[in-house]
Amino acid sequence: MQGKAVCEALVEFNGMVWMTAPQTYDELVAENARLRRVVAEQKQQLEGQQRRIASLEKTVEQLRALVEELTRRGKRQAAPFSKGPPQEAPKRPGRKPGTEYGTKAHREPPAPEQITETHAVPLPDCCPHCAGHNLEVTHQDVQFQVDLPQQPIYRQFTIAVGRCQNCGGRVQGRHPLQSSQALGAACSQLGPVLVAFLAVLQKQLGLAHGKCVKLLQTVWGIQVSRGGVVQALQRLAERVAPTVEQIGAAIRASPEVAVDETGWRIGGHSAWLHTLATDQAVLYAIAPTRAAQVTAEVLGWDYGGVLVHDGFRSYDNFLQARHQQCLAHVLRRCQDLLDTTPGGSVDTLAWLKGHLQEALAQRDRLEDVPRLRLTLPAWVWFHRDALLERLAGWRPRLRPLTRFRHFLKRYSGSLFTFLTHDSAATNWRAEQALRPAVVNRKVWGGNRTSAGAAVQSALMTVITTLERQQQSVMDFLTHSLCCRPIPLRLAA
Repeated sequence: MQGKAVCEALVEFNGMVWMTAPQTYDELVAENARLRRVVAEQKQQLEGQQRRIASLEKTVEQLRALVEELTRRGKRQAAPFSKGPPQEAPKRPGRKPGTEYGTKAHREPPAPEQITETHAVPLPDCCPHCAGHNLEVTHQDVQFQVDLPQQPIYRQFTIAVGRCQNCGGRVQGRHPLQSSQALGAACSQLGPVLVAFLAVLQKQLGLAHGKCVKLLQTVWGIQVSRGGVVQALQRLAERVAPTVEQIGAAIRASPEVAVDETGWRIGGHSAWLHTLATDQAVLYAIAPTRAAQVTAEVLGWDYGGVLVHDGFRSYDNFLQARHQQCLAHVLRRCQDLLDTTPGGSVDTLAWLKGHLQEALAQRDRLEDVPRLRLTLPAWVWFHRDALLERLAGWRPRLRPLTRFRHFLKRYSGSLFTFLTHDSAATNWRAEQALRPAVVNRKVWGGNRTSAGAAVQSALMTVITTLERQQQSVMDFLTHSLCCRPIPLRLAA
């Protein structure tokens, strides 16, 4: 009876009411056990939070040390070129001797196809070893040399100007080497080879306009202003405009296109350099916006091929295209999260990474066993369901993990397109096409005007496509200036 009275009493501890209704002794024991379980669960959660806090504090310390190191490095003049301290025992430079040397090759074929100059080299007057004068010719050998001419070519065209007796229109002749028909105050022109050379220097090699001017003055003594270089390149861009349209049509007809974009500047304002790349051609477009509207102006919103790109959502507007998310971006993002994420999400991230790498391994197995291609639809279906099932049971709390889960769930249908449609798994073509432009951007930052951006896009498009076609850039640009364009070989 005394125990029952105690149970029926109001028990208050530490300001909290634990029991307000009469209970039996057995119920009190059960309630006590339940409270013990609650306390144990809360203690376990507290230990987990403490481990997470310790991991986050460690990450914060690492990031703080990295920020301090980058801050100190940024104040050093040699920071952008520093590769850290040298190795204690570096490898000997050069190729290894013996069988591991590799293929020995000459700079070019021993005998040039055309000899411009011939020089005879007699024996010296005396022996360099004993100073004797009794020298005898035993045989003759040859040496070949290629050099640049220091004397520029100055041409004068005496142009016949007349009038048509039928319509009264003005008529003037044109030589195949003329790059322009301008007369009067504009009669002094740059030759087609020189303009093509400036296009290669400025648009392909990234040399600034001022340095192009200095190079011509220093090596050949040619006087030209920066404005003259700009105007010459503008005329060249107008001449290759039909070629740019041809390249755009070839890309539009391609069954697979890799796209990407990077930041640019026009007159100090933010802009974007868009790239569309295939095996045969590359097209650049500089625009003030990053939206996929720029890509749609080339491909059309109804493009039905495979579009390989990163996770930029604007490309989702191509509703009829088959999309392939760049697996290199996804794997890199997964690895970054593995390196910085504490807690139980590590197992899921490791599974996701292995799952995507298995897809790449399956692609490699197709080259050895082509008959596996018949089982690809079932393989893709099974692995896509496995991915969605794993994502359904993953409930991360950190925002980067939540965004990554949402990305994978949203684009699960475009991760394995490369297996069923025989396309690339990454947008490496577009990435490689962007690299030369990024190097040029580091030199002079971008373009000053929209007209300059249009010239930049056109000339980079033609030059890069010619490189992929293994055609001579100088010959093509020279003939285009002289209104004698060389056909661009684009495979159907």
